[in-house]
Amino acid sequence: MNKIGFIGAGKMACAIIKGIINSKIFANENICAADNNEIALNNIKNNFNIKTESRNFKIAENYKLIVLSVKPFVIRDVLEEIKPFITEEHIIISIAAGISTETIEKYLNKKASVIRVMPNTPALVNEGMSAICKGKYASDSDSDIALKIFKSVGKVIKTEEKYIDIITAISGSGPAFYYRFIQDIAMAGVLLGLDYETSLKLSAQTAYGSAKMVLETGINPEDLIVNVTTPGGCTQVGNDILKENNIKEILSQTIIKTKEKAFELGKK
Repeated sequence: MNKIGFIGAGKMACAIIKGIINSKIFANENICAADNNEIALNNIKNNFNIKTESRNFKIAENYKLIVLSVKPFVIRDVLEEIKPFITEEHIIISIAAGISTETIEKYLNKKASVIRVMPNTPALVNEGMSAICKGKYASDSDSDIALKIFKSVGKVIKTEEKYIDIITAISGSGPAFYYRFIQDIAMAGVLLGLDYETSLKLSAQTAYGSAKMVLETGINPEDLIVNVTTPGGCTQVGNDILKENNIKEILSQTIIKTKEKAFELGKK
């Protein structure tokens, strides 16, 4: 397939379009985005020089490869609109949190290939983490198309759909939790006398570098903690505070509750 259509022209659609253009997966003239928000359409058209449509069904009518980049609460209305134009030749890639491939297949009532993807917002800076699973009628080659697309904005894994809600909690919602750590550590620095810009840079770069250490060295995080921590030293004091305040349980509950919410979204 040499053409791709997006339904939804928000930030994530912009990130994916930027990635596939930069990776030369699709040419600008073979990409189209539809949205009922005229400002979003003008923004995406001006930034990427692609085609745009104000009606979603036009994407389904003219493009066999479709990315559903809309919010979960509107996806059923979108599916109803495009349903008459969907065929078994279509490949539908959905990034709507909580919406299962089975739900999409049921609404369309066609044996179209459905791929579900859970990306995250660092895709905007080409450091995304995406998880891909396929629906009942999707082939491995269909899944590979999605894999290629999302590799253009970061790292990708293939998974089973039963794990997607957990992945949503860890990597889909996860950036917000890491931002919270970065911000609160930075603000602690401000409280102690640093200016915010300096403190934020220290906190954010430390988070980035620490993540890179985990990914590139392959060393277990627990071992990396030991490597940084001198018994009775500064880091030891900080680690003790985290343990005393049960940070492990707090983070565990954060992921559990987020996963439960992702599951609920798919049931509404």
